[in-house]
Amino acid sequence: MEIATMGRVIVPATIENLNDVLQVQQGAFSPEGVRRVEVLDALVDTGATFLSMPQRLIRQLGLMRFRTRKAKTSGGLVEFGMYSIARLIVQGRECHVEVAELPDDCPVLIGQIPLEALDFVVDPIGQRLMGNPAHGGEHMMDMF
Repeated sequence: MEIATMGRVIVPATIENLNDVLQVQQGAFSPEGVRRVEVLDALVDTGATFLSMPQRLIRQLGLMRFRTRKAKTSGGLVEFGMYSIARLIVQGRECHVEVAELPDDCPVLIGQIPLEALDFVVDPIGQRLMGNPAHGGEHMMDMF
């Protein structure tokens, strides 16, 4: 009998400055002007809350810091910078989320809030994201 193992879930993601996207929709500049990063190895982290990104990528996107929040980490309470809204695109689904700052040596983390907004659940054995089975795998939201 083969033993199934569980492991990390890594996904490619595109992250864009939402303000840039809105400026394009208003005709202020062309789509080529949208600041974006393509991440091949974003880590799905159900222990994290937000979309969390290394500072260097936040700077590349031009996101603006608007507050500081405390977070419980394995090392105790730590303060993190919170940045303006980004558009996160994973497997053709998109959502808009605040971004939490991480040190530059950390990977991009996709936490609970974006997973809920994207309507994904984690298949730890298959090491993948899958559409929420409660919604037939389709991207939808609950309104009750």
